[in-house]
Amino acid sequence: MKLDFKPFELHLRNTWAIASDAKSGGGSDDIPTMLVRLSDKDVVGLGEAPRSSRYSESVASMRAFLKRVDPAKLSFDNIPGSMAYLEKLAPKNYSPKCAINVALLDGAARKAGKPIYDLLGLGFSEKKHLTSFTIGIDSAEVIRQKTLEAACYPVLKLKVGAPGERENVAALRQAAPDKTVRVDANEGWTTKEEALRNIEWFAQDRHIEFIEQPMPAGTPPADLAWLKSRSPLPLFGDESYHHAGDASLCADCYHGVNVKLLKTGGVSAAYDALKAARKAGLKTMIGCMIETSVLISAAAHLATLTDHLDIDGNLLVSNDPFLGATAEKGVVSFAQAPEPFGLRVKSRNGDPFA
Repeated sequence: MKLDFKPFELHLRNTWAIASDAKSGGGSDDIPTMLVRLSDKDVVGLGEAPRSSRYSESVASMRAFLKRVDPAKLSFDNIPGSMAYLEKLAPKNYSPKCAINVALLDGAARKAGKPIYDLLGLGFSEKKHLTSFTIGIDSAEVIRQKTLEAACYPVLKLKVGAPGERENVAALRQAAPDKTVRVDANEGWTTKEEALRNIEWFAQDRHIEFIEQPMPAGTPPADLAWLKSRSPLPLFGDESYHHAGDASLCADCYHGVNVKLLKTGGVSAAYDALKAARKAGLKTMIGCMIETSVLISAAAHLATLTDHLDIDGNLLVSNDPFLGATAEKGVVSFAQAPEPFGLRVKSRNGDPFA
């Protein structure tokens, strides 16, 4: 087995900001990710490790972890054993572990001659799964323009949790009066009383579907349960839900959870996290970071286990180096995917590892 990895700079179509960025006056025009490739003779598997300051995942930390990996201890034929080796190698480091897990599953599926969703026994239904399209925090006028540009997407996600959020909602509604909107506070409201006031205000809009991560993940569970019991809108935990073991606590605090491959450490652990959440009575959603079609397509293979999808990270960048699952008018599809097996992705222009 051979392991290759290379950082890749993703260029955003619009400056990107969430609650923590907006409060500090920041935002991003470029976000790095780490591309990973595993090769065993003529079988190749692709993976990706997004950078995330929220989870202390930098290009440097991911490179350091990947340099420690002995590819001889990885196998397309023994993914559980391979992941057990990675867990012993170092704690956390979930993003690079995610990249290797996705590459292992990609290779295993290619060897088996079937897509990952069939390898997992899930299947995939065309014309069924709809992803939201995310609009980051910005000025009201830019929000209005972004909303107009996203006219083809039937469901939007609006980032809030910073000053001016109500003006931004008004700007969105000028451009899309009746469109379904999901509101993501990204831990932006600091007390349960503030969160409830904001949620009650948002609930006046009958086209708002739910609120995501209203308060910080470290909020006492009793406060989150208090908020859940009073909220007029469903609440979804994101930063609060990392692994299957979090399902029981989240069931007390939220109506649903957002699973991301970056947080769990890959498709295998995300599968477990989704199953555990459903067993606990939680609604489920697959989310993403700013990513290429490699990780977005990997997440799409788990669509059958979800109630909602938010896998639009590749749509927010202008230089995705891969072709994979599509999302025309928000409908996630593998029908036009360029490869028959595995992740069903291929390089767009040449070899990004060259």
